[in-house]
Amino acid sequence: MVANKYFNLGSYEKYLEISKILAEDSQKAKDSTSLAKAYSYMADYYAKNFNKSDSAFICYIKAIKIYKKLKISDERLGNTYVNLSLLQTNQNDLLGAETSAIEAIKLLKENKSLIYQAYNIVGIAALGLEDHEKAIEYHTKALKIAKDAGLTAENEVIASINNIGGTYQSQQKHKEAIEKFEEALRHKNSFLNTNAHATLLDNLGYSKLKLGDYSQLPDLFYQALKIRDSLSLDYDIVYNKLHLCEFYSAKKDTLTAQKFATEALALSREIKSPQEIVMALCQLIEVDSKNASKYGKEYIAINDSLMVEERKAKNQFARLGFETDDIILEKEIAVQRQWLIFIIAGSIVLFGLLLYIIRMQRIRQKESILIQSQQKASEEIYQLILDQQIQFNDGREKEKKRIAKELHDGVMNKLAGIRFNLFVLQKKTDPETISKCISHISEIESIEKEIRNITHDLHQDVFFAKNDYAELLETLTNGLDESVQINTQLKIDENINWEIIPAVIKMHSYRILQESISNAIKHSNAKNIYVCILKNTDTLLIEIKDDGTGFDTMLESASLGIKNIKYRAAEMNGKCEINSSTHGTIIAVIIPLKKS
Repeated sequence: MVANKYFNLGSYEKYLEISKILAEDSQKAKDSTSLAKAYSYMADYYAKNFNKSDSAFICYIKAIKIYKKLKISDERLGNTYVNLSLLQTNQNDLLGAETSAIEAIKLLKENKSLIYQAYNIVGIAALGLEDHEKAIEYHTKALKIAKDAGLTAENEVIASINNIGGTYQSQQKHKEAIEKFEEALRHKNSFLNTNAHATLLDNLGYSKLKLGDYSQLPDLFYQALKIRDSLSLDYDIVYNKLHLCEFYSAKKDTLTAQKFATEALALSREIKSPQEIVMALCQLIEVDSKNASKYGKEYIAINDSLMVEERKAKNQFARLGFETDDIILEKEIAVQRQWLIFIIAGSIVLFGLLLYIIRMQRIRQKESILIQSQQKASEEIYQLILDQQIQFNDGREKEKKRIAKELHDGVMNKLAGIRFNLFVLQKKTDPETISKCISHISEIESIEKEIRNITHDLHQDVFFAKNDYAELLETLTNGLDESVQINTQLKIDENINWEIIPAVIKMHSYRILQESISNAIKHSNAKNIYVCILKNTDTLLIEIKDDGTGFDTMLESASLGIKNIKYRAAEMNGKCEINSSTHGTIIAVIIPLKKS
């Protein structure tokens, strides 16, 4: 086909132009099969060249719906599902990618290359969802297909071995990971000085670093970096330099570690990749204690925005899918009803004219009634304003009289008495007289207290304290019962006045609760989560407890989530204690409160 020839020649703009012409001709000819192909071609263009994920997703969905409507369940539909799953993987919609890839596997029978891609995508999605067993299972299936089908020309075998090694690495099983990376590197003559070669060298070096085996380090990292520099692979260079930073940090060479972390951060900003920026900032917090606070604040800001964007990305394709369904349904309904519109158009016009004449007559009648009603309403409003002003003046006069009476009967009389008692000092100044006069100081203090009470009454706030923040915390925990099978209990000290708690403490406390609960849901297999917030005289205690499987605090102390919790506690000048065992995890944060 002409479009495919342009695609193979790299003339992508011409490829899109031909695909659009094909779509228009197919719609005119009512050729649904060709229309589905046109949508697939346009989707490939958007996904490959300009990363217009929204447009690509919509086109793939339209093609799939047409194939399904035509009951076409062969390689054409399977190939479309594979391409859709690749797009979803790139946009971090891992559940969607897994679903699409499995649909492709059900349809594909003979095309081993597409089946391999589908198995590989399921493995990648499972790893992203931290289902390591499933990831190894599908990468192993992909490896078997690659070997049986002889797909070594595209290095599928090497890629699958590397993916299995990467899964072991994610499980902290570095010995098994090293075996896989070394197995793949024994075939390096077929992919020497390629990105695959650099990736294997970097992965092998990182697993050795984690095991404390420095026999080939840092040479493995420098070899990988040299290849990536020659290929201008900026994203991979960032990871390479972060690994070098971690190596030199382990060797206590802080200056070199800072150098590589700073270079990684600069390159991440240059390529405008927030994910890599966050990783570089995390490394700099570890190796550059002098500027850790500055990097920490930037890390929290970017990391929080990434969490928001990640949630948007996960919901993006589901929303587009529903919107696409609605658009298609609306078009079908519009076509079915079009003939009715022409038939009843004349009747509608005549009925409209008649309705207009009747409506104009009624409007004239209503206008007259409305004018009268407005005049009456204006008079009533004016009278209400007068009544309100009179009530306000009466209240103000009563309050002025009350305050005057309080001052006259209480304060003024007492002050007059003291003045007369002190008047004796004009006649006598002997020690005994002065001693007696000094006793009147306590009476002055009593008067001062009485005046303070009066002014306090005048400034008393008539609004009650609001519990918006407590309700926000309850929303955070109560929402879990509806989305996951976990029982949550929240206890908040009733004596806490959230209105006087600083906003920065409430913000950090909310993020700590959010991070802790998220970790318990994702990693601990917990059935129950207990959250308790108590206030002592000058401290706030937050305790999050679950009955999950726990984790090794020594191994997980370097994870982003734990670092985030500890950093937020430090920002509030607080302390964070984490205790974990096979019976569950307890996270306790103690926050000092300034005395008001």
